[in-house]
Amino acid sequence: MTFKRIIIAILVVFALIFSQSAFIIDETEQAIVVQMGEYMRTISDPGLNFKIPFIQNIQRMESRVLVADAPPAELITMDKERLVVDNYIRWRIVDPYLFFRSVGNEHAARSRLYSIATSRSREELASHTLWDITGPKREAIMLAVGAHTDMIARRDFGIEVIDVRMKRVDLPVGVQAAVFARMEAERNRIAKESRAEGTQEARKIVAEAEREVVILLAEAQRDATIIKGVGDASATAIYAAAFGKDPELFNFMRTLEAYENFVGEGTTFVISSDSELFRFLAGGGSR
Repeated sequence: MTFKRIIIAILVVFALIFSQSAFIIDETEQAIVVQMGEYMRTISDPGLNFKIPFIQNIQRMESRVLVADAPPAELITMDKERLVVDNYIRWRIVDPYLFFRSVGNEHAARSRLYSIATSRSREELASHTLWDITGPKREAIMLAVGAHTDMIARRDFGIEVIDVRMKRVDLPVGVQAAVFARMEAERNRIAKESRAEGTQEARKIVAEAEREVVILLAEAQRDATIIKGVGDASATAIYAAAFGKDPELFNFMRTLEAYENFVGEGTTFVISSDSELFRFLAGGGSR
């Protein structure tokens, strides 16, 4: 009986020692081994590991990407606008020993990251206008804040800052109405200027088009006059040549033109039958 008890006691002690010396690291974890408060080694790979029982301790840490929601902070822009900015930070532990030595736990790490990111955000926003922050330069501002926070966090805490983003950018409740009214007035001013510029440009286009029309009509009139003059000259030359050969033809043509000018539909004349004007109608020739 005594032998069995000794065996059982040995097994119990062995089990106790084994339970105190063996430990498992999950794939989502990393750990450091500490002996009497002194750093011994880092364990990054998951699996079964061993330590000296009762002397060495394990400090487990996350290896996954963590998210820290910074509390809202009121900041001032370059154009003296007050903004309530709510940032969030994505980060992970890359140097477990430095992390353990500098901040010790995630809660303290979040507090330090909040402080760094908020301080840098205050500097960046103070050098940009409200329009820059809410518009085209927002991405560049957050990249600058993220790069600065990552540099300090890596150096001092063993933390890699993956990203810093503005989750929300609001105006303080007390100034929202005044700022919105000023923004509306500014947009109305810009709209009026744009409409005025558009109207002026339209007038320029219309004036230019009218000027081109006048020029085209004048050129067309000039060309028509030239063409008509050339035609009249040609016709005169032809008539002159024809009339020179046959004077009677000239008299005949002039008489027909006279008929065309004063004889209209329903016209009644009382005139002598031997009048010179109607000699061609009567079938007579020149005398």
